[in-house]
Amino acid sequence: MKTIVVNKGKFGKEAVIRLEFPFDFELKELVKTYPGCRWDPKQKVWWVPYSKDQLDALLRFFQGKATLDQSKLQTVKVSPASPELPLLTEVIAAEMKNFENWMRNKRYSESTIKTYGESLGIFFRYLDNKALGEIDLEDFEKFNKEYIIERGYSASFQNQVVNGVKLFFQNRQQRRLSIELIYRPKRALVLPNVLSKEEIKAILDAHSNIKHSIMLSLIYSCGLRRSELLNLKPTDIDSKRKLVIIRQSKGKKDRVVPLSEKILPILRQYYKLYKPAIWLFEGQNKGEQYSAKSLENVFKQALAKAHIKRPATLHWLRHSYATHLLESGTDLRYIQDLLGHKSSKTTEIYTHVSTKSLQKIISPFDTL
Repeated sequence: MKTIVVNKGKFGKEAVIRLEFPFDFELKELVKTYPGCRWDPKQKVWWVPYSKDQLDALLRFFQGKATLDQSKLQTVKVSPASPELPLLTEVIAAEMKNFENWMRNKRYSESTIKTYGESLGIFFRYLDNKALGEIDLEDFEKFNKEYIIERGYSASFQNQVVNGVKLFFQNRQQRRLSIELIYRPKRALVLPNVLSKEEIKAILDAHSNIKHSIMLSLIYSCGLRRSELLNLKPTDIDSKRKLVIIRQSKGKKDRVVPLSEKILPILRQYYKLYKPAIWLFEGQNKGEQYSAKSLENVFKQALAKAHIKRPATLHWLRHSYATHLLESGTDLRYIQDLLGHKSSKTTEIYTHVSTKSLQKIISPFDTL
């Protein structure tokens, strides 16, 4: 297995963890996918911001993919409450690989396969590679209490582990662990973040580069997810019917959304200028899909140019699209279809952040 040397360092005045290794294309591509990882062109090294939980997160992420050499670390250590977990045995690693192949054959999304794999890896490593046939509900109870709850991990992480463990034992062990009856945590009600129309306009007008501008404009004007934009092909734009066709998105569903008349001429101008070969939005190389990280950077740059200090993300554009539609009088049922939501309950969350009805309410303070 390839090795990454983990070392302490500085980026300006910021304490960082350096990820050092001889040039290796596959290893470089793997390191690039770690959340928050950046390249320092001067020191020619990859790095992540230092935090007390960062090393634990690195160990979880690279488990089974690369070995982390911590011998150079001095001040950056794993906390006593979070000891390094052992590596998986070959037997369990092979079972997990077979499970991943089964999920791919069943057409599970790559993000789901990755999430389940990482969750299962942590669970089995915490149990110190206990024989799969001997694992029972008591083991999960211990893991839930001592690993998830005591470390303060989220309810969503707990749900991921429950889902992954359940499916794994049904598929690889042909037996059920009814852990969801005991450990399915209640989901927190988190309201979507919404930008005002003035903020949206400032963001969309921030870039002079037509490609950057049209990407952000399409996300907002069609309520797209990031992956939906990046997976668009030129043939998915039906200019005559003024529709955008979104193929095999979340839940393996196709859907169509209306294309704004204002955006169509800009889209035609972009197409003539860039002449995309395969994907509607391509990277520096012809036929290469535009990367998610680059798109995130485009959005961050727009926020900075628009002088918006709120910690907004790309998904806020989709939330804002739905909320602004609701405030303009669009029926919730249509919004559900436009967003591709399976359940109306998912779409109903936008009624909690719409100001259309709230603004009609007069505070009793105003009548004093």
